[in-house]
Amino acid sequence: MLTKQEKQIKEQIIKTLGVVPTENFNVKEAIRSRIDYLKHFLKSTGRKAIVLGISGGVDSTSAGSLAQMAIRELCEEGYDSKFIAMRLPYKTQRDEDEAQAAIKLINPDEVVDVNIGNGTDSIFDSILSGLHDSNLSEKDKVTTEDFAKGNIKARMRMISQYAIAGMYNGLVLGTDHNSENVTGFYTLHGDGACDMLVLNGLNKRQVRLIAKEFGADEWLWNKTPTADLEDYKPQLADEEALGMTYDEIDDFLEGKEINIEVQKNLINRFNMTGFKRRMPMEFL
Repeated sequence: MLTKQEKQIKEQIIKTLGVVPTENFNVKEAIRSRIDYLKHFLKSTGRKAIVLGISGGVDSTSAGSLAQMAIRELCEEGYDSKFIAMRLPYKTQRDEDEAQAAIKLINPDEVVDVNIGNGTDSIFDSILSGLHDSNLSEKDKVTTEDFAKGNIKARMRMISQYAIAGMYNGLVLGTDHNSENVTGFYTLHGDGACDMLVLNGLNKRQVRLIAKEFGADEWLWNKTPTADLEDYKPQLADEEALGMTYDEIDDFLEGKEINIEVQKNLINRFNMTGFKRRMPMEFL
């Protein structure tokens, strides 16, 4: 069973992240309020574009659909703006067909293709050439280096999005939601870096409902999530990497009872990744 301290942390997580139980979730209201938020934020900053990388997963599909609808309404209201979708593969993407299907569904104003392969490899090779001998075993070295390279990929994608946003006087939209927030399952200064979020307050199943509401086919809104950052474990499922399912995470966020060990794992991950959810820690 959970300790008294763990119960207090669990209650605080649920209260802070504020995920509405899915049985009380109104998808149409969620879409409307998020479109209105995007419109207001863009106009209040005087910016003229929203930029988002589209991977082919449900998160970027839902966020992209919201962004395109917001831009369409702004243009109809006389505010000149555009939504720029970016394709950011590392060399050859295995699920490129699915990414293109997401692009087709969203129907963005403009699509920019940037392959991050050469840039990622150049940076990573320079890092390796500058390293001295490591005490890691060859097996651990491969795993550690592959993980580090995966984070470079995520950050290269965000560098590319900010470059386009700067050129078009735009803002970068993020895709993080509360099922990623509670686990810290994102790259700091990579997919965790953005100017605004639109899926926060939602868990994974609610993000899926938004994509479904926008007309996504089931194979897209119900697609197995993967960050796909590691060369040696391509298409590694998020749930395998996390050691728990999104249904378990979502139930936890909705205050439902789940396996005690999963609860302890979630509470531990939340505590261990707290630095990702704060501004850089300052010397006290």
